[in-house]
Amino acid sequence: MATAEPTTPAPEGADVQQVFEVFSAVAPKGWRVELIEGDVCVTSLGDGRHAGIVSELSGQVIDRRQDRSLCNYTGIGLTVPGSSATGHVVPDLVIAPKGSFGDQEEWHDPSPVLLVAEVTSDSTADRDREKKIRGYARAGIPVYLLIDREEGQVTVYSEPSGDEYAKGAKHKMGLAVPLPAPLGFELDTAEF
Repeated sequence: MATAEPTTPAPEGADVQQVFEVFSAVAPKGWRVELIEGDVCVTSLGDGRHAGIVSELSGQVIDRRQDRSLCNYTGIGLTVPGSSATGHVVPDLVIAPKGSFGDQEEWHDPSPVLLVAEVTSDSTADRDREKKIRGYARAGIPVYLLIDREEGQVTVYSEPSGDEYAKGAKHKMGLAVPLPAPLGFELDTAEF
């Protein structure tokens, strides 16, 4: 994924929220604009391998979930606590009960979310490994699944507490990765 600068300058003296809104308004369709730990991050669409991993992950969740009331969401904006008043993130995959995001809002309360997943890219890896973990933990999201392509590993973060997760089980890419309840199945990462 590549990062880009907006084509419209932010108003002079604007705060980070205002800059975020300007970037959001001018970003090309399909680009992600996120506010993470006080930084505005603009990212292009992922490459084919990135999309393939997200698709495979989504398919496995649909096929193997025990709770049929759960749904996979992509492109869902979540509002998470950050170093600024709010943070706005768009995870690669969100798992939450069906109907959790039925309104017309762009940014959603993360309270119904059971799992968020991020697939790293060269331009997003540091954010996915560091800053997003804090926001997801602060929001109380029970499971953060980090598929780290550059490191060749999958980390299952669970038991959020303050700014971090109490557990962070690391698995080599290509192996079976156990996911905690309510998913409660092994993710086959050989397809990644």
